[in-house]
Amino acid sequence: MSDEVEPGYVRVRLDLSYDGKDFSGWAKQRERRTVQGELETALRTVTRSQETYELTVAGRTDAGVHARGQVAHVDLPQAVWAEHGEHLRRRLAGRLPKDIRVWRVAEAPYGFNARFSAIWRRYAYRVSDHPGGVDPLLRGHVLWHDWALDVAAMNAASRALLGEHDFAAYCKRREGATTIRTLQELSWVRDADGIVTATVRADAFCHNMVRSLVGALLFVGDGHRPVEWAGKVLAAGVRDSAVHVVRPHGLTLEEVGYPADELLMARNQEARNKRTLPGRGCC
Repeated sequence: MSDEVEPGYVRVRLDLSYDGKDFSGWAKQRERRTVQGELETALRTVTRSQETYELTVAGRTDAGVHARGQVAHVDLPQAVWAEHGEHLRRRLAGRLPKDIRVWRVAEAPYGFNARFSAIWRRYAYRVSDHPGGVDPLLRGHVLWHDWALDVAAMNAASRALLGEHDFAAYCKRREGATTIRTLQELSWVRDADGIVTATVRADAFCHNMVRSLVGALLFVGDGHRPVEWAGKVLAAGVRDSAVHVVRPHGLTLEEVGYPADELLMARNQEARNKRTLPGRGCC
């Protein structure tokens, strides 16, 4: 499938961040406040356009999830880009609510698609197991877990989940969508302040995947399940009632990775193919 920009238009890349607390996720919805809705309204206002220019995003975050390194693109008429491009970032800063910031606005290279050209997304999930709770200044971004966590056990359990697998046991199924993903990194670190951070990187994620993985590994970390349990759940391929989807506020999309410019279109086209595991048919 081609992703050529229509004649007379320019594809523009936006790098942005937002605090997800007061948003019903990324995707625009009627009568609900969303990141996409706020951004598209602001773009229409600052470019004085009658038309709403639709954004495509690298990762459609759920309600309450934050982003530090989100990427989106929008196709603007050449005349609109020529008139407003140089001032667009500053004008958006004046129009957007304070829980969304656009840090970079630039013409995208040939073949770039914020969603399909990406080769990985990296999330962080932050947890505190301090018996006194979470620092009030961090409460909007850190989950409190009321059991002491064994980070070494969580890392040991994480290793069985790395690589290409069908993550159906850790995803909320969507009709017609594959649950096969390549998990490139899943690691846990406790910092000097006692905050335990999971770094989760994959080529893509299915619905609720990160929060489900974190929920399972917290059960391992606090001793409620053995190290081998997370891998056995994956192999079973079905949802386990003990795998909880943890709350969204501890999750932040940190960064999106893209290949070199000359490989963008090839990646864009490759990512649209429905994946299967070796030895399995497509259907």
